[in-house]
Amino acid sequence: MTVPRLTASQPRRRGARAIGLSFGLMAATALAACSGELTTRGNLLTAERIQEISAGESFQSDVVAAVGTPSAVSTFESNTWYYIGELQEQQSFLDPDVIERNVLVVNFDDAGLVQSTQLYTVADGQVINPVSRTTPTEGRELTILQQLLGNLGRFSPDAANEAGN
Repeated sequence: MTVPRLTASQPRRRGARAIGLSFGLMAATALAACSGELTTRGNLLTAERIQEISAGESFQSDVVAAVGTPSAVSTFESNTWYYIGELQEQQSFLDPDVIERNVLVVNFDDAGLVQSTQLYTVADGQVINPVSRTTPTEGRELTILQQLLGNLGRFSPDAANEAGN
């Protein structure tokens, strides 16, 4: 029985293959970590479920049976229901991206019959920049040291004893 002999280049090839395989595994792991995670928030309604609601035909009980309880009811108009839902994609540590957002507004009359429905999507949304100004308050601004030491010597020991009795 003869034992095959390894040439000097064969161990190097095996080492190169092992290194190449390990880099391939690391690259696959890195790409898998970058894949986004989809999250549904709220009640994201499908077009089929929305079509089950008919103006002039559906009552509040029919709407609840078709799409569930509302996400919110209008504060000032109890006959207006809102169904709010969105689909977000989160990629590692980055802020989530909104893939889909639906706000279905259902208006009822006093008898509970659907008067109208309106569907708002991401395209209907507007970016609002909040105002960064602050409202000034009366008084003066104190430093930390002034706040910590501000009451020292302000009260007399006699006043403290009178308050404790």
